[in-house]
Amino acid sequence: MSVLTFIVLLCAFALYLLAALSLPIIKAIYLFQLNFTAANQPPTSIATNFRFGVWGFCASSVLDEPTVFTNDGECTKPQLGYTIPADILALAGYPPEITDALVKALTVLLVLHPTAAGLSFLTLLLGLFIRSHGITILTLVCCILTAIVGSVVLAADLAIGLVAEHKLKDEFGNLLQVTLGDATWMIGAAVALSWLGVIFLSAITCYCCGIHRKHGWYGDGYYE
Repeated sequence: MSVLTFIVLLCAFALYLLAALSLPIIKAIYLFQLNFTAANQPPTSIATNFRFGVWGFCASSVLDEPTVFTNDGECTKPQLGYTIPADILALAGYPPEITDALVKALTVLLVLHPTAAGLSFLTLLLGLFIRSHGITILTLVCCILTAIVGSVVLAADLAIGLVAEHKLKDEFGNLLQVTLGDATWMIGAAVALSWLGVIFLSAITCYCCGIHRKHGWYGDGYYE
């Protein structure tokens, strides 16, 4: 049971970390993208597709659309906190009121994603010592905090994509599309694993589900 719990915590941490290192650090992983289509205008080299990560964004045009492994577009350098130049969005045809909303949302995500990854790493580190009952309780507390923060991160990611798409579609129709990125689904899987870890650690802590305490010369442990 302890080994299975550690594997679950390890997988959760890997997913949280990948999402936290999203574009432009790992360009194939991003939170969401905006795609603006100007009505009755021919395709140009002006950037109309913007993909956003925790540490920056990449822009590309319809003449040179981004792919998974090639053509990342023009990307900003990884930085702690970034802004979206209003003139770039205006040139691409985006309404100026989008800028402020995006900056506020991205600031929240910038804080939450690394926090979830950090808590997940702490939980994983403590998970190496769950042979001790006291450490197991502490690991459970950290895992609960990780699951809660991860759930908030997932809710924020979904809110940006789904709510923004709903509101903007009412105002701009099909000209502006908001699409969730793969980082959001990674966070969703990590949250599910975190809550699964909470269940496993709770069972170990209270000796439930056939888990018993083992005593001996080599210390305490758990077995089923």
